[in-house]
Amino acid sequence: MTHVAAIQMTSCANVARNLAVAGELLRQARAQGAVVAVLPENFAFMGRGEADKLVIAETHGSGPIQAFMAEQARMHGLWIVGGTIPLKLPDEPRVAAACLVVDDAGREVARYDKIHLFDVDVPGKLESHRESKAVRPGTQVVTVDTPVGRLGLAVCYDVRFPELFRELLQQGAEWFTLPSAFTVPTGRAHWELLLRTRAVENLCYLVAPAQSGFHESGRETHGDSMIVEPWGRVLARLPRGTGVITAELDLERQRRLRLDFPSVQHRRLAVTAPRQEP
Repeated sequence: MTHVAAIQMTSCANVARNLAVAGELLRQARAQGAVVAVLPENFAFMGRGEADKLVIAETHGSGPIQAFMAEQARMHGLWIVGGTIPLKLPDEPRVAAACLVVDDAGREVARYDKIHLFDVDVPGKLESHRESKAVRPGTQVVTVDTPVGRLGLAVCYDVRFPELFRELLQQGAEWFTLPSAFTVPTGRAHWELLLRTRAVENLCYLVAPAQSGFHESGRETHGDSMIVEPWGRVLARLPRGTGVITAELDLERQRRLRLDFPSVQHRRLAVTAPRQEP
């Protein structure tokens, strides 16, 4: 069994301030025994509008946010899943919402660009989001081997698209990370339901760190970071505020569960309904 951590933040529009908070929480995660720590979506920057992220976007492979992740990983001997950061794209005014994974030597070992972008009018609230105005959607499904087993990467709104998680499972994922900044109305209605469902239907662990509270844009995020086990039980959660939760991922128990209850082996995706004659 191996400890992982989910970090909850209330990020602002000041990168240096956010990195200082993240650094302290990463230190706490390592002190609590975590070997992999997962930061929330937009951990380094929550601007007042979507376009603000274009100003602080970094070139892939250089920049203060990426340097921070590498330094913290080396300092603490800790793998870090870096929520999302804006990365510049060639021949494209928009950026990628990139989730970078660095190993305990500070080397980048994976990059996932968020595929499903949050272009919605939030039901029941005068709140509208058009993430695609500043972000180009990714196209690649990404898994990576970690000290805690094979990890499938997803971000926030991705949780509503089970086909992504099925593809991650097909690529051998044993656990998922879902750094997020969920809205309050959708979080109250669906956050826990969706997290537990994605864990159960794939018999995978799921680590979901979140943004929580009020941000400078006036937006409020739901929080309630969770670590969920493959049978749907919530191992740890932090309803509100800033902090760290940890849990042990028991991959041997997961393997036994998949043998005893082999639902992931019973998929028949190629089966189609017979054609009905008119």
